[in-house]
Amino acid sequence: MTAAGRPQRDGLSIGAVLAQLRADFPDVTISKIRFLESEGLVQPGRTPSGYRLFAPSDVERLRFVLSAQRDHYLPLKVIKEQLDAADRGAEHRSAPERPPRKLVSLTAPSPDPTPAPADFAPGREIRVTREELLAKAEIDATTLGELQQYGLIRPGTAGFYDADAVVVARTVKAMTDYGIEPRHLRAFRASADREVGLLEQIVTPVLRQRDADARARAGELACELAALSVTLHTLLVKAGIKGVIGG
Repeated sequence: MTAAGRPQRDGLSIGAVLAQLRADFPDVTISKIRFLESEGLVQPGRTPSGYRLFAPSDVERLRFVLSAQRDHYLPLKVIKEQLDAADRGAEHRSAPERPPRKLVSLTAPSPDPTPAPADFAPGREIRVTREELLAKAEIDATTLGELQQYGLIRPGTAGFYDADAVVVARTVKAMTDYGIEPRHLRAFRASADREVGLLEQIVTPVLRQRDADARARAGELACELAALSVTLHTLLVKAGIKGVIGG
């Protein structure tokens, strides 16, 4: 029992859950886990002070959701239906089938468009070979060449790619279903480079300071500014789309 007379609940913190999932799902973030909770796909317990506590079954559900998104491109509505059916005793925990629709969810967009600064912090480095990238993104060598030609994907100095390159390739592949070609996306690369250039002007003076904590402060500042930059970009695009469709 706790000091307040309430039973003590065992479980994993959200950070511990993230650490368990990252090995298999390097793109998962704390914000993503919180979003899946808000959508009712997982319901962790809470401590008296409000901290989340995840049971092993919660982690299992998260693995199922993330696998269904990554491997089968299922939208969250379909995944939730399968989980609800499993909760009712139906045998739906086997590999789900991909629905006959083009519009797929590569990542779950949060109802709150504000990304967390932690989403931009460097994680464990994942090195992806060219062959692995082609297989994971389900693209051919010609498409990869175009993605590199237009700066949408850039291999590292050793010739390897990172986990984000796989997500970029899969996202572009989904967009090509609507007639958009890699060459049409050069403006995205140019816009991102301009945003990074602006943030670099602010971060570089901090990085050049001579004290031992300068690099850590510069990293925190860069992540904070990146989150704000992406938020602003998202909201401006959202406003523009409303104008297009008359929302």
